[in-house]
Order: sequence, then structure tokens, then C-alpha cells
Amino acid sequence: MEFKDHQAIYLQIAESVCEKILHGIWKEEDRIPSVRELGATLGVNPNTVARTYEHLQQREIIYNKRGIGFFVAPGARTEILTKLKESFFTEELPVFFRRLSTLGIAMEEIERYYKNYKQ
Repeated sequence: MEFKDHQAIYLQIAESVCEKILHGIWKEEDRIPSVRELGATLGVNPNTVARTYEHLQQREIIYNKRGIGFFVAPGARTEILTKLKESFFTEELPVFFRRLSTLGIAMEEIERYYKNYKQ
């Protein structure tokens, strides 16, 4: 995994975990790598992974079974999708609409491109 400078590493790792859940690589109730395992795989300090897991636990994406490990929480996929959609609608879509307005692009044009994209 290559890390970007514009965002904290623990948040980038959290996004990666969420992507694995969304793509079905890790399903609800699956055990995920331990803090040390993931740290070694990614080449980061285990404390960074611990911070990631703490963040994801607070969001109810994963949970810890003491002495056993971390697991994908029931409903994690739905929770992730809800948060991503909320972020898209409040952060990305307004920028997109401003750009459409600036360029004078009608929604009909966007629809045409979208239909071709889906095919």
C-alpha cells in the first residue's frame, strides 16, 4: 500500500479495511489481521494500526473479541455505505454541481454519459 501525504496514515489504512469489507474480501464476522500482522504487512508501526482499529471500532465497523482478535462487525458494510454516501452527497456532489454550472453542462449530457458508462 502506498500512502499519500495529504491524509493521516491511520485513516488511509481505515479506508483500505473498509474497501476490503465493501468488496467482500472480509465479510461480517470474519476475523481480520491482528494489529501486528497488518502492521508487518503494510510496513507501519503497530501503534498506527492500533489507532486505525480503534477508529473503526468507534464507527462500529469492527469489534474486538478479547484474546481472540478483531472481527468485522455485523452491519459493517451497510454502515460503510451509509457514511460514504453521506460524504459523497455533502462533500463531492456540491463540487461536481458547481463545476457543471461553470462549464455550462446540462444534466441531459451527464445522463447520456452515465448511460454509456453503465453499458
